Amino acid sequence: MIVAPYTRAQALPRILEQRIVILDGAMGTMIQRHRLGEAEYRGARFADHPNDVKGNNDLLQLTRPDVILAIHEQYLRAGADIVETNTFSATSIAQEDYGLAHVARELNVAAARLARQACDAFSTPDKPRFAAGALGPTPRTASISPDVNDPAARNVTFDELKLAYREQAEGLLEGGCDLFLVETVFDTLNAKAAIFALDELMEDSGERLPVIVSGTVTDASGRILSGQTVGAFWHSVRHARPLAVGLNCALGAALMRPYIEELAKVAGDTFISCYPNAGLPNPMSETGFDETPDVTGNLMEGFARAGFLNIAGGCCGTTPEHIEQIAQRVGRYRPRCRHEPELLTRLEARAV
Repeated sequence: MIVAPYTRAQALPRILEQRIVILDGAMGTMIQRHRLGEAEYRGARFADHPNDVKGNNDLLQLTRPDVILAIHEQYLRAGADIVETNTFSATSIAQEDYGLAHVARELNVAAARLARQACDAFSTPDKPRFAAGALGPTPRTASISPDVNDPAARNVTFDELKLAYREQAEGLLEGGCDLFLVETVFDTLNAKAAIFALDELMEDSGERLPVIVSGTVTDASGRILSGQTVGAFWHSVRHARPLAVGLNCALGAALMRPYIEELAKVAGDTFISCYPNAGLPNPMSETGFDETPDVTGNLMEGFARAGFLNIAGGCCGTTPEHIEQIAQRVGRYRPRCRHEPELLTRLEARAV
């Protein structure tokens, strides 16, 4: 069953009221399993490109789309309701590191089409699947100086970030994504640039898609890198009235628990998402992280039992096996209840 974008935009808030929705797991971890070399990243099109491109995972939707499509399909088969586009670094700002800023928009269109293709193939009348257009943090930060000797220095401006995110979002929308996911936020000002770009695009295009914003608590301080506590981060982005707000990356579920609990309390009128890493880095592990699927699933079940979750998935180190365990475990519990039920009506109105 192929569901029109407007129908999906309206359907997702309703589904979130009924059950915990499952997000996919790590894309980079799965790509690493293929052990692709420089030639495979380049393909025929970029064979003579002057820069090394191995590790530029976003390029693979042009040179090895079969790999990306297969990964989406594996996560959908494992039970994911939402798959993210392979666009974590698909802004012109991030692609400048590879000398490929000029193909940024094309990367996003192609990635969204692959996610859309996979979702359409797996959707059924009672279980639609959703393609989330992923907007990553970029390697440049608007709030923090890159020079320890010059605290006022910046290597990017808000307007430059906004333009890069606008280009990315246009490509994702053209490719057929159902929602936008501003993820792995370590600088709230970067996130604000992405939110501004999305709002501007939707005003101009007339298409209003749901937006999820996900921050990253970087260490035991309980703050994101630009200094906000979880509560302060929420109050910095709540004006965007996102479909959901959450946390991902940096920490495993065990260390993330107090922060997702805090967010679930302060963001009472919004759905909560959580997709942690598979524990701590472990170079001896197949995935590079120490948690097995069973351990991650058990920890996420604890979150669901405590009433913290509306969206659950995995970040670095997680695999389809992790997502399958999460889906089975959290599916036994009701989703977190929000404090403001009328939000559903507002979200649906914005999608029309």
